[in-house]
Amino acid sequence: MRGRAFGFGFGPGEWWWMGGKGRRRHQWFEAGDMKYVILKVLRDKPMHGYEVMKALEEQTHGCYRPSPGSVYPTLQWLEDEGLVKSEEVNGKKVYAITDQGRAFLEEHRSTVDDIFDRVAETIDRFMGEPMPEVNRSVGRVVGAAYRTAWRLGADDAKKRKIVEILDRAANDIAALTP
Repeated sequence: MRGRAFGFGFGPGEWWWMGGKGRRRHQWFEAGDMKYVILKVLRDKPMHGYEVMKALEEQTHGCYRPSPGSVYPTLQWLEDEGLVKSEEVNGKKVYAITDQGRAFLEEHRSTVDDIFDRVAETIDRFMGEPMPEVNRSVGRVVGAAYRTAWRLGADDAKKRKIVEILDRAANDIAALTP
């Protein structure tokens, strides 16, 4: 997430946005949620770790990309607890939910529903109207700024003017929040 200079972004495990008082964070999943999330994904079909990560990314419409550091240790814990089992298939460790895992998932159904409701609400809030328009506009501004700065070559005075315009726009936008 470091190095992002504008807007909001998504990183492993969290989403963030820049505001008038700096970066604010919200975790996609709270401590302990990942075990429920992975079990729910594995409920439909066995998968190897990378497929689990891709399934989670798809379920969040690309807003969340889990890291191997969050998925693989959780898969190992689930296997140690007997909630999933693994077998080697074509050189990859494929995980499948066990009957004990299905019972665990059912026993904690309200927790799982709460997790996915929270995630869906976050996605709706940040990806619903008019956010696609905001995203398109941000993309247009970034593209125009980089293309123009590149084409200006050695004209540092005009590049500084681009910086002034972008800074003014950022300040105007930030002033919209209380």
